[in-house]
Amino acid sequence: MSITRHLARHARERPEAPALTCGGETITYAALDALVARCATRFAAAPAGGIGLDLPNGAALAILFLAAARAGREAQILDPGWPEGQRRQVLERVTPGLLVSAQAGDIHLDAGQGAAGLAEAIGAGPVEARAEPDPDLPFYVGFTSGSTGLPKGYRRAHHSWTASFDADTAEFGIGCEDVILAPGALSHSLFLYALARGIDAGAHVLLSPSFRPRIAAELARAHGATVLYGVPTQIALLLDHLAAEGETLPGLRLVLCSGAKWPPGRRQMLAHRMPSAAFAEFYGASELSFVTVAKEAEKVPSGSVGRAFAGVRLSIRDAAGRRLPAGRTGRVFVASPFLFMDYATGDSPDLYVSGDEVSVGDMGFLDDAGFLHLVGRSRRMIVTSGKNLFPEEVERALETHPAIAAAAVLGMADGKRGERLVAFLSLAEGEAPARADLIGFLKSRLSLFKVPRVYAQVADWPLTPTGKTDFPAIARLWPDRCELLP
Repeated sequence: MSITRHLARHARERPEAPALTCGGETITYAALDALVARCATRFAAAPAGGIGLDLPNGAALAILFLAAARAGREAQILDPGWPEGQRRQVLERVTPGLLVSAQAGDIHLDAGQGAAGLAEAIGAGPVEARAEPDPDLPFYVGFTSGSTGLPKGYRRAHHSWTASFDADTAEFGIGCEDVILAPGALSHSLFLYALARGIDAGAHVLLSPSFRPRIAAELARAHGATVLYGVPTQIALLLDHLAAEGETLPGLRLVLCSGAKWPPGRRQMLAHRMPSAAFAEFYGASELSFVTVAKEAEKVPSGSVGRAFAGVRLSIRDAAGRRLPAGRTGRVFVASPFLFMDYATGDSPDLYVSGDEVSVGDMGFLDDAGFLHLVGRSRRMIVTSGKNLFPEEVERALETHPAIAAAAVLGMADGKRGERLVAFLSLAEGEAPARADLIGFLKSRLSLFKVPRVYAQVADWPLTPTGKTDFPAIARLWPDRCELLP
């Protein structure tokens, strides 16, 4: 079955139920199904190749993505924020059969194009009946958001997401009564998944042309949002907005967080501003989809990213591929029906395959209860004083300090030590910790060789478009564009 497997059924059974709201426009399930069918007919007749979608966030992008999937075509979702040279490189490699763009393409759409008039704008004619696409066909190419170079494009088949839909039904019980708020960019797979997941369930999906905390809060209140998908930076900004306005979102029953570790210091605010919401965070990767889930109700051990998601099997292996027992650190391997097909652009030196299991280079261990503890990425490992260090462990420790909003630990070339640890910090408002205080703080928590001696404040913390720390951008700030802590 394809990712649009239930859309026609929802349209028959609940034709007037709202399916999608974006930019002040709401479309029902009957209207969405009819529009997707017309656009799918247009895409099915396009020249061989994928359907390139180079569009701003909005209803048009969401609908055309679903239409490409129903047509059995691969939606190649470009990031409109890419510079022109990067956009051109990607298009040269994925060679879409048809490009729909707000810039230059085979079909030009205005940036403000919504659902109304969309079929006519792409030249769609009458609907032609078609069978559901084969579940093994590719339906999506997403791209990582690297700040430089060619983005890595990963390809997915329908069955990898439909299996995910079924698994997270078991985990969270998302259904047609839910209203799903997905306020981020559809070029980020988390929010595209939230869209497809909601439509599969018959839920009402709320999108936003761009992420603004005020708009997200207004959408949630106006439509009674029950489920929120977000990355930590977005959820934190939404909480800050609610706190500043003295407001809450009591209707939310579930907050799903992915993309980075949720800061422990924010849990109390989340419980106060979203008082009815269960909180869960995921560890995963573009190639792997869901790997683990950490639910507060399950008493996840401190430092763990949770247990295996429904349908996932985990193992830890050494460099020779041998399985390691509980407590031993090695590469994290994942077997599940959610894995990607292949790379459409680029590749990854961190990808390892062992039978039906795949690793993206993350290092970690399983405890006796089966909870996964990540140590770091193999490619971020730093060799200092002859010892291997994973900077993520140091960053997590630093971010528990009340004066630190975010931390990045990098290895800078050092003739004596191999690499010298430098801790780059984003400080909480009004805070000015001394270097000696931070060293003392870490010494009580980490081995001595893991404690940086150099600390630098970064005034404007660089983030990738998906809200993660941009480590290459931070490295470029050293040493002239950051301030050393005394």
